[in-house]
Amino acid sequence: MAVSSAGTAAKTVPDAPVLSDVMAELAALEEPRHREVNVKHGDDHGVNLSKLRAVAKRLKTQQDLARELWATGDTAARLLALLICRPKAFDRGELDRMLRESRTPKVQDWLVNYVVKKSPHAEDLRSAWFADPDPVVASAGWALTSERVVKKPEGLDLESLLDIIEARMKGVPDRLQWAMNQCLAQIGIEHPEHRARALDIGERLEVLKDYPTPPNCTSPFAPVWINEMVRRKSL
Repeated sequence: MAVSSAGTAAKTVPDAPVLSDVMAELAALEEPRHREVNVKHGDDHGVNLSKLRAVAKRLKTQQDLARELWATGDTAARLLALLICRPKAFDRGELDRMLRESRTPKVQDWLVNYVVKKSPHAEDLRSAWFADPDPVVASAGWALTSERVVKKPEGLDLESLLDIIEARMKGVPDRLQWAMNQCLAQIGIEHPEHRARALDIGERLEVLKDYPTPPNCTSPFAPVWINEMVRRKSL
């Protein structure tokens, strides 16, 4: 600890972490077995997420470092960036660019859930992304729409959402299909007046009907998901 000329102890400010040191730490956490599992789900990193969260907890919030980590393009670094960033510090254009750069499912999921949902630009981006021609970007718009279906449905046309899901969900790419299916399920769970139609759409389209589901987990097949969540709410 430094001492001033008056003899008073002065606090030493610790040096900010250097990007290269953090990247070296992430590289040391890389495990081939984790990478092998993650690659099967489209995520190209091998860092255990519990260990990644421990690094984030130690670093705390550091917006400048978060931006540097994101700029590397490395998936583990971007996940760490999303844990230590300040969500409200990003402007709308930054968030839009970051989403379009997020080509792995985990990065996109964390960006939407940990950052965009806490941003003052969330609703504007939801509207912009919802009908984007890029299905990956559109899936983020649908994810934000599902959030509104549950927490702030006022102003949403749920019948129109069901019309779109009924007409398009069967034939869209996987990530967009998953997000649309989630929206279908949330409409059925949260809005009893639309439940019968949501169940009917799910039964007829059969999206994710055969999705492998571990024991004690709820199937993402919308009719099963809806009925189980409604049952739990009634307990």
